[in-house]
Amino acid sequence: MNKNWSLSQEAFDALLDWLDSDREQAGIKYEQIRSRLIVFFAGRGCINAEDLADETINRVTSKVNEIQKEFDGDPALYFYGVAKWVYTEYLRRKTPQSQSAPIDSARAELEFRCLERCVARLSEEDRALLLKDYGAKGQTQAERRKALADELGITLNALRIRVFRIRTGLKVCIEKCIQDSL
Repeated sequence: MNKNWSLSQEAFDALLDWLDSDREQAGIKYEQIRSRLIVFFAGRGCINAEDLADETINRVTSKVNEIQKEFDGDPALYFYGVAKWVYTEYLRRKTPQSQSAPIDSARAELEFRCLERCVARLSEEDRALLLKDYGAKGQTQAERRKALADELGITLNALRIRVFRIRTGLKVCIEKCIQDSL
């Protein structure tokens, strides 16, 4: 990817247009692809799975105008192909396992303790909402969120914003906890 490239609204809009002509469906597909990319990287032991998923999406977004002309098929498949390359690069950058295992293990344990501590500090309502959002097996994130928005009597967008704010606060809490523990 071009080091000088940065995500713009126009580039993101072009990506959504490529995923689906219906903006709502494009957003749902985007969320599904991102979630699956995170699972892809996490399943391979990548601690920074979300960052790698975002890197994959940024690479595809930076080339979406070229891809649209050449690629025929489900766009999700293209993302997975790029994810394999991102993962290969990740492995090349990664320090040898024998040197990093104790450090990674200790760091993961610290992150988990901080996550537990910060989740416990959430209000009961926010904790329940977050758990439901990550929720039940057998449903896609879009299905869960739609059902949850209906249950709460709010719009899907309002639910997304509420969950985003909870996750952002949780992230800040975890980062502070980690920093205080180091």
